Amino acid sequence: MLCLTPVISSPIALVLGFTLASLGLVPSQWDIGALTKKLLAYSIIGLGFGIELETAISVSLDNLGLILGSIIFTLILGTLLTRLLKLDHKLGHMIAAGTAICGGSAIAAVSPAIKADSQQTALALATVFVLNSVALFLFPALGHLLEMSQYHFGVWSAIAIHDTSSVVGAASAYGDEALVTATTIKLARALWIVPLALISAMVFGGNKRRVSVPLFIVFYCVAIAIAHYLPQGQVAYEAIFMLSKRVLVLCLFLIGAGITLRKMRQAGAKPMILGLLLWVAIGVGSLLYIIHFS
Repeated sequence: MLCLTPVISSPIALVLGFTLASLGLVPSQWDIGALTKKLLAYSIIGLGFGIELETAISVSLDNLGLILGSIIFTLILGTLLTRLLKLDHKLGHMIAAGTAICGGSAIAAVSPAIKADSQQTALALATVFVLNSVALFLFPALGHLLEMSQYHFGVWSAIAIHDTSSVVGAASAYGDEALVTATTIKLARALWIVPLALISAMVFGGNKRRVSVPLFIVFYCVAIAIAHYLPQGQVAYEAIFMLSKRVLVLCLFLIGAGITLRKMRQAGAKPMILGLLLWVAIGVGSLLYIIHFS
């Protein structure tokens, strides 16, 4: 309830959830993962009502090269590092996919496509979630330190942070323009889940029929269109947008509640090293590109 009020910020919500989970105070009968997934989808759709259609199109097209380049670069580097570290190929591919596109959503889509087992999927998710948690604190601080504009920070966070929830959390802490930019680019990136999952199924000999399509992205686009073509409801759209921002803070609390010290230890050294190396590479690489070419 507190997370739905301005009292709790995104980083504090994450820490509160993590603290409760580590103390064993999260009810075991609750399916935190399923609840978080639903709330995150609804809140992202709600954010669509606060984004102008022209802005969404221009931001996506202006950064299309960076989006595609970062995805391809991360996947190639992930393959090379997986071999170098002698890590399980499926586990390494899921971590690379999560870093390249959108964290847990990409891992959830790729996992059945390559017939990964539950242990491999859990390790990939744990690795990405831990790094997401760090990003939520680190990126806004670095953005202010580097005196980045709202637009440039939004682009950077959308490219360099894994999960959509953490991207939106970090960007909303930086400002509304950063939030709009980051959300638009991140969801444009997330559209590449489907072709990635299909290609992964072909490479690993998995199941092409089990590729899941993230429908919330479609409804997000519909929300943008409604706000554009039916401007009479502007007051309602603004209310939905503000509520969605608070629900995202609640999502970060629930994500924190799903992370425990046991899960962090379970991730092990090699998956975490791979995730960290990929994260640093894409974070530094995209930052240099934005500073010099954007």
